[in-house]
Amino acid sequence: MAPPVAGVVRLAAASRVLVLSLYLLARLLLRPYDTSATLHPPCLSSFSSSPDPNTPVSAAISSLAVWDGVHFARPAECGYEYEQSFAFLPLLPASLVLLARSLFAPLVPILGYRAVLVLSGYVLNNVAFVAAAAYFYRLSVLILKDQKAAYRASVLFCFNPASVFYSSLYSESLYALFSLRGIFYVFSGANTVAVIMLALSGSARSNGALNAGYFCFQALLQAYDATVQKKRPLLAIQALVAGALRSIFIFLPFFAFQAYGYLNICVHGSSDELRPWCKAKVPLLYGFIQSHYWGVGFLRYFQVKQLPNFLLASPVLSLAVYSIVHYAKLLHRCFQRTSVHKQIITALEKRPVVSYRRSDDATILSEPPAGLTKKAQGSSKAKQRKPVATEIAPATFHDSTTPANQNIEEDQDACSILLLPFVLHLAFMAFTALFVMHVQVSTRFLSASPAVYWAAAHVLASPSRANRRWGYLICVYFIAYILLGSLLFSNFYPFT
Repeated sequence: MAPPVAGVVRLAAASRVLVLSLYLLARLLLRPYDTSATLHPPCLSSFSSSPDPNTPVSAAISSLAVWDGVHFARPAECGYEYEQSFAFLPLLPASLVLLARSLFAPLVPILGYRAVLVLSGYVLNNVAFVAAAAYFYRLSVLILKDQKAAYRASVLFCFNPASVFYSSLYSESLYALFSLRGIFYVFSGANTVAVIMLALSGSARSNGALNAGYFCFQALLQAYDATVQKKRPLLAIQALVAGALRSIFIFLPFFAFQAYGYLNICVHGSSDELRPWCKAKVPLLYGFIQSHYWGVGFLRYFQVKQLPNFLLASPVLSLAVYSIVHYAKLLHRCFQRTSVHKQIITALEKRPVVSYRRSDDATILSEPPAGLTKKAQGSSKAKQRKPVATEIAPATFHDSTTPANQNIEEDQDACSILLLPFVLHLAFMAFTALFVMHVQVSTRFLSASPAVYWAAAHVLASPSRANRRWGYLICVYFIAYILLGSLLFSNFYPFT
């Protein structure tokens, strides 16, 4: 029997083939609502090397850049020409340029530079999604300590409602890959790799900077352990300083890009009059763009004419609220049974052991993180002799099929305090999506949050009749949005 990670990888690859097939079929059957994506005005500067060949194949590939894909392809081709272009962070455009000038360089004379950029984006994002699904499963096993629940959640992630964005010229796949991989390494103890991965996630999407919260959570746990358990206040200060430095490093790419925008527009810009945001005490370009060009702001989207968009986002927001409430109740019960102190100590002591115990973990991570000593590795091997149920037993509240007489230790292991940062992260993002952003973006904005799929997997595994009905509705919602997204988004019709 193949390892679960290999099964998830195959399933993720199959899901991308399905979504791309639906996407291309929709393009063949329907005429795009907005055909302006096929217009390619020349770059304002001589950034592009040569004119593209005007062939049907080249035009067809270039036209696959729809909606925000146009705004990601343009900086890759011409650089950041316009103020509003700086809303699209540089990781995806830079990756497109790298692929187009290396792996796909032989295709440029045949298809043209822009078409090769678009093709590079589609290949990159679909491969990145498959890798992200593998790390999603790894992270799920690590936190849930239940392979079956982790696999169910991974299946849902592979066929998530925002699937069309993960297979098109959007930054969702790169963000999911680096954020899930980075969070996995945070809880595995490989902090240096985790910092790099999470910093890259902040280069893909602005909300990637929020992933610094996982290092803050880690630092608080370590500081509490050093102060209360080990009675070493200096060690606590060291943990807090290390957490702060790692968090700052994660924010650096985003603020470096803002500084780049400031230099280009405010310092070296061609306009005689300074833009309003240049005069601010903290000249933050990204916030100005979101407010000025897209009308993003607290409660600014609460208008009667936006009611259809609220309805479009209501399924994912409802699932997010359920996930938050579900895990809040789970943690409450957990803390009632076991003190916070014991939860923290248990989480800190078991992290390295759980991360590198199972054979399928080697599929992605073949060696322990730096800092895991030989003594700790020996301890890990010794702990393998314990009953498997002790460390990876299904959680009572994750899988309702668990016997009622399951021992308390398994319950405590399942409802780990490690769930807390995921719940807080999801709560903040759901609040932002509902009250600040364009609410229809919620479907893809929340699509990389593991807690949503963990809670949905719990519902699907429940034996109760009510939960079976909700599980059926969740499946219908996922399938319907994949079909709708492939049909509408690919042809430039409003979706999310």
